[in-house]
Amino acid sequence: MTALEQYLGNDKGPPISHLGHTKIHTPNRSFTLSNVLHVSAITKPLLSVQKFYLDNNVYFEFHPHVFYVKDLNTHEVLLSGHCKDGLYALTKSSVTSVPQAYWSPCTSASADLWHRRLGHPTPCIFQLLISKNKIICNNKRLNFQCQSCPLGKLSCLSLGPTGHKTSAPLELIFSDVWGPTPLFSSDGYRYFVIFVDAYTKYVWYYPLVAKSDVYSVFHQFQTLKNKICSN
Repeated sequence: MTALEQYLGNDKGPPISHLGHTKIHTPNRSFTLSNVLHVSAITKPLLSVQKFYLDNNVYFEFHPHVFYVKDLNTHEVLLSGHCKDGLYALTKSSVTSVPQAYWSPCTSASADLWHRRLGHPTPCIFQLLISKNKIICNNKRLNFQCQSCPLGKLSCLSLGPTGHKTSAPLELIFSDVWGPTPLFSSDGYRYFVIFVDAYTKYVWYYPLVAKSDVYSVFHQFQTLKNKICSN
């Protein structure tokens, strides 16, 4: 099934064997494809951005290596994909606005897998979800071994003296970059960078689409720092 204009880039119109309508279904929304043209001479399915925009009240945001389909009103990321061989591909894995655990609520999975999907709940909460049929578990024995749970409860020793002492704000700044996240945020971000003032402990937070954005954000923060220090 192909949604495209009647004529291609070479001004030639290949024969259209069928015309119809269909939908792309995702866990939280269905997208309409009207006037779908079946063209047997074309081996790759093509999607008209303008028609998809008009039919579904969305807009496309293209980047060098990734693209996003966002709601026109809320700007929520509904679909995303990557650029492959110069083409932006829309695949089944493009649905990023819904966590992996909710792809198919009727699908049975092991207790260990559900435990990791749901953010490592306690056995009491896990058993409650099973008893209320909120999840379908093919192994209800909760004696599985989770390496992340004990690690998350460990406490670290406090850092010793570093030798760096500050007497004024913005004299010393700490920074850290985190990512990528397994899922995109509602605005399409997968990384973030923070800047922490050693004197006041004030934190500046910048979400990032790509890790390469750190360089431009650093200059942006440096400009802000210089402006604050000059006032």
